[in-house]
Parts: sequence; C-alpha cells; structure tokens
Amino acid sequence: MALQMRSVTRTLQPETPDRILDAAESLFVEHGFEGTSMRMITRAANANLAAVNYYFGSKDALIQAVFRRRLTALNEARLAALNHLETEVGDAPLKPSRIVEAFFGTALVMAADTEHGGATFMRLLSRTCNEPNTFVRKFLAEEYAEVMDRFLGALFRALPEVSRAEIMWRFHFMMGAMSFAMVGIEGVQAMAGLSCKDEDPAHLLPRLMSFLLGGLRAPLPDLGE
Repeated sequence: MALQMRSVTRTLQPETPDRILDAAESLFVEHGFEGTSMRMITRAANANLAAVNYYFGSKDALIQAVFRRRLTALNEARLAALNHLETEVGDAPLKPSRIVEAFFGTALVMAADTEHGGATFMRLLSRTCNEPNTFVRKFLAEEYAEVMDRFLGALFRALPEVSRAEIMWRFHFMMGAMSFAMVGIEGVQAMAGLSCKDEDPAHLLPRLMSFLLGGLRAPLPDLGE
C-alpha cells in the first residue's frame, strides 16, 4: 500500500487531470469509447492507472468528465446568447434565424478553436452522435435537457404556423448537418474523387450557417395529410 501511495503521489502533479482528459478526448475521437482502453489513456497521458482512479474513479466517470469539461461551457454560452436575444425583444417572438445562430453558431465557434481543444471536442461530440453508446447518449440527454427545452421552446414560439413535429425534424436535420461537418470533408472528397483545398476552420461557420438557415426556411413538405 505504501508503495502504491508513493506511486500515486509522484503522478499527482497539478496538470495531471488535464493531461488525462486531453489524452482521453483525443483517443475517444480516434478509436471510440469501446476501442479506447484505460491503458491507452494512461500511456498517452504519461500517467498511471492509480492516478486515473484517484481523479475520476472509473472509465464511465472519465467519459463524463471529458464531456463536462467543455460541454458545460458550451451550453452556458448557448443559454447566455438566447437570454440576451430574448431580453432584446421582450415578449415578442425571436426571429428563427437568430435562434439557430445562437445554438449552432456558438458550437461552430468552438469547432474553429484548434489551439485550446475546441475542435477536438466537437469532433468527439459529432462522433458520439453516430455511435450507439447507450450510457453516453443517456448522459448527454441529461446534459442537454435545459438547453434543448429552451431552444425548441423558442422555435415553437417563433414558428407558430409550423407543427412541432416538423420543427423537431428540421432541428434533427440541422444537428446531423453540423455533426457531419465536424468530421471533415475528407470522406466526400474521397467518394467524389475531388479535392477541396479550402479547409480553413474559420470558413466552416459562414458555410454551415448559410446551409442551416436555408434548410430552416425551406418550404414545408406536402405529406398528403
């Protein structure tokens, strides 16, 4: 026991938790949650398993910490943007385009941050949307609950002539478009046999926002009802 405690003490430097989180985040993006072992994480973080257990307790708790580190700030920024918009208009409904910009624009700003890890996190979030991991999806649903309630409520008020089901579908499509955009354009380039030389992350925001707003404004489908 004394030997183990000395080993943990040598590893518990102030930056150790961030190193572990950074390593886990990058490995989850590359290999997924199931494909990433704790040994891979400790090796990449230059830490030992005792340190991971000391700070996080389990792999599931580590996954939650990876998401909360950035998702909490992202959702707070989204809510702050929506609060600001609603304060500006008072009791009047917001323009749908401004609601979309407040939700997706804040995420795209984070996605353009290649210096502080925002881009890596958004790729992880995008991969998660396409991976059937029940534990992570349940956790994210809880983390998103307040944000989704507020933003969908704002869209329902802004578009009273559109059914809630249609708004939900369009929001779902917009989430999918953002998720796919975060992964990068390499896949479609390979399939099309073409090359896109403009891969500046700063250009993603105006490109995707234009696409999302176009989808939001598209004519309603004739469903034969």
